[in-house]
Amino acid sequence: MSRLFRVKPMSHLHAEAGEEGEHTLKRSLGALNLVTLGIGAIIGAGIFVLTGKAAALHAGPAVALSFVLAGIVCAFAGLCYAEFASIIPIAGSAYTYGYATLGELVAWIIGWDLVLEYAFGAATVAAGWSGYLNSFLQQLHIYMPPRLTAVPGTNLYFYQEKWQPLNALPHGLNLAALPHVTAAFNLVAMIGVLLITAVLVIGIKESANFNSAIVIVKLGIVGVFLVVGGGFLLSHPSLAWHNWHPFIPPVDANGNFGLMGIATGASSIFFAYIGFDAVSTAAQEAKNPKRDMPIGILGSLVVCTILYILVSTVLTGLVNYTQLNVADPVALGIDATGVGWGSLLVKLGAVFGLATVMLVMLLGQSRVFFSMSRDGLLPKWFSAVHPKFRTPWKSTILVGVIVAIMPAFKDIDFLSDLVNIGTLLAFTIVCAGVWVLRVRHPEMERPFKTPFVPAVPILGIVTALFVMSRLPRVTWEVMIGWLLIGLVIYFGYSVRHSKVQKMKHANEA
Repeated sequence: MSRLFRVKPMSHLHAEAGEEGEHTLKRSLGALNLVTLGIGAIIGAGIFVLTGKAAALHAGPAVALSFVLAGIVCAFAGLCYAEFASIIPIAGSAYTYGYATLGELVAWIIGWDLVLEYAFGAATVAAGWSGYLNSFLQQLHIYMPPRLTAVPGTNLYFYQEKWQPLNALPHGLNLAALPHVTAAFNLVAMIGVLLITAVLVIGIKESANFNSAIVIVKLGIVGVFLVVGGGFLLSHPSLAWHNWHPFIPPVDANGNFGLMGIATGASSIFFAYIGFDAVSTAAQEAKNPKRDMPIGILGSLVVCTILYILVSTVLTGLVNYTQLNVADPVALGIDATGVGWGSLLVKLGAVFGLATVMLVMLLGQSRVFFSMSRDGLLPKWFSAVHPKFRTPWKSTILVGVIVAIMPAFKDIDFLSDLVNIGTLLAFTIVCAGVWVLRVRHPEMERPFKTPFVPAVPILGIVTALFVMSRLPRVTWEVMIGWLLIGLVIYFGYSVRHSKVQKMKHANEA
């Protein structure tokens, strides 16, 4: 049993970090690239997709407080991630950190969990991206076949020159008088994922430059939404007062809203903060990871939390929270202002912005596969590096094809909740790992040190577990089922091919 918890020696991790050559990942990312990589993932799905769902189903206008709560949990985890990233500048994120501190079995569990987290994360974003692209084109009176723009069974109605889902329509409409179709599958989302996959295969530097350019545009678009939307609310204070009242809706028959609704809302939008975890997966491609990784992780977290709070406050002021459970809530918000150019600009920015989130999610997924394969826990095929592009191209293509299928057939609520529980589990293990490493190796050089250990790691673990407890039961069931599948693979293949296990046997011989 003890061999299942053997850790990967720090000397081996540092040796891997120093490797160079055509079979290694290319170090081409600076601090700015890493900050924008994080912002590219964080400012996206949370603002453009999940804010509306959290407000409509769980927290009401108090969704801004849900972002505050989620940001606090992330701050504890972010400090722990920053310490690990400065010590162990290796691709793999929480998987690698768990391997170095808690042992191989825990590393496998978290690595397998990250597969679920990133794959469903990219699929969730693709569904939102499809909604914004369709809304943008419809405003220009360009109509894609509505049956190919949503998951199977979605009822779409043609109202005010747009195909819209039922929950986006005002109450009291005579639906029988409106043109109506039932969606077959979301072809638009599928195409979006495949295009981003092609970008990632070409190269990390090209992908990072693309991401940096789009992040600048995206931050500008968020600024436009805040200025246009905030200005509209200042000139129409009665609208804001009506939509913000009550700020914390009373508890309903399903147990939502109220103070606990704020916590449930935080659990439902936690996916929004996966971006700084994705930064850590690019550690092996950073030029100076000991200095730049903490900057990238903590810098992106601070910037994005502030923007989330501002955007959610303006959005729930523009549109009543009961109407925001749609794939493109910010599009509804900007449309409410009646500012045509602002509406087009925000939707176009969301289209490009969500593309960068898909890029970072797919990047993180393939890098976790890369690290697990290098350790022998997955076949060598997953760590094959393209001789020209120096990217893990085979695993990138495999992940891209699988992820492209998900948003075509599954709804966004189910996908995002699975990402949330995966993210929170990763945070819990990283926080525990920092504490364990401080006890086992207090003498180790730490370019960045998490303050107030063990208080910060303990708070990170407790708050993450609390937020996890607010997720739906089906989310726990799927995650447990996924982890059981992973354990079958681990005991059937990984434990016999593990380099750490083989190294231990060689030393004992």
